[in-house]
Amino acid sequence: MGKNIDLDDLLRRVEVLERAVLGTATAKVKKPKARAPVSTANFDGATGGVRFLISKNFFSARRVFSEIEKGLQDDSYHYSKQAIQMALTRLSAKGGPLVALKDKGKKVYVKRK
Repeated sequence: MGKNIDLDDLLRRVEVLERAVLGTATAKVKKPKARAPVSTANFDGATGGVRFLISKNFFSARRVFSEIEKGLQDDSYHYSKQAIQMALTRLSAKGGPLVALKDKGKKVYVKRK
């Protein structure tokens, strides 16, 4: 009986080593973290400030960057130009709530229809 226990123990240890080295299907696989859904009620950060302006129908007309920056500052959103530009770029990407257009050589943003 002592031989059976030793063989079972060795078999278990070999399986553990094989899983670690070869990565067999029985090894634990880490799942990628799911992104949190974008909430329209959360107005934190520069992106939240732009979403807040969208909720106030600020983008019903074409707006240039300087108007958007002024609108954010009027609502106490004080962020760098780079942060605001990144938020506008992300929100005007495919499927986003804004669309970016060129008007007389300047980029303008308006609400997507």
